[in-house]
Amino acid sequence: MEKYLDILKHSPLFKGVEDNVAAMLSCLSAKKAVYDKNSYLFMEGDTTRTVGIALSGRILIIKDDFWGNRTILSEIHSGEMFGESFPDTASQPSSPVSALAAEKAEVLLIDYAKIITTCSSNCFFHNRVIVNLISILTKKSVSLTHKIACVTKKTTREKLLFYLSSQTSQAKGKAFTISFNRQELADYLAVDRSAMSNELSKMRNEGLLDFHKNMFLLKGYRRV
Repeated sequence: MEKYLDILKHSPLFKGVEDNVAAMLSCLSAKKAVYDKNSYLFMEGDTTRTVGIALSGRILIIKDDFWGNRTILSEIHSGEMFGESFPDTASQPSSPVSALAAEKAEVLLIDYAKIITTCSSNCFFHNRVIVNLISILTKKSVSLTHKIACVTKKTTREKLLFYLSSQTSQAKGKAFTISFNRQELADYLAVDRSAMSNELSKMRNEGLLDFHKNMFLLKGYRRV
């Protein structure tokens, strides 16, 4: 676990207690797990008592309907936490979503009960982790609100413009790279892949943007 300490020290869960991460891993019953590409970390309907932190790779939080149509709710990168909203509790006995490894992924699994239950010494470090968990949940709620705002746009173009515009804010510039491939982007926006690709081509022809694979450059805006 030593080689992952730098990643964990930058994880939002351990903000403010970076120098005590190694000691806390034992207290939290943390263990490492490895998942191959396209394998499930957990599936909709599963019960889980752990939350995870991505150590390497990329993880997609997804929802499939009865006919196999997939929606990507979020993606998790190195250092980010997942599963914190879906522990096995009386009010939430099973997960409403699935977690899929988009590429080979190493994750740290932590006993959820050990996070929310302070140790006998009621130490500052553990209390800080609980505060951090609440902060993470709050930010995830804001992110979900943003996702809802995106997918409730009426047209494929409006969804693309909303999503790409938000990426410029994160990148702090007009040029940026997204981690989604075309199918993943379509699944995230809840649109047909072919229709989305056609719309991207139209927008490029109109001078709104340029792109190559997952690299984008926004050039201007026209009212749609």
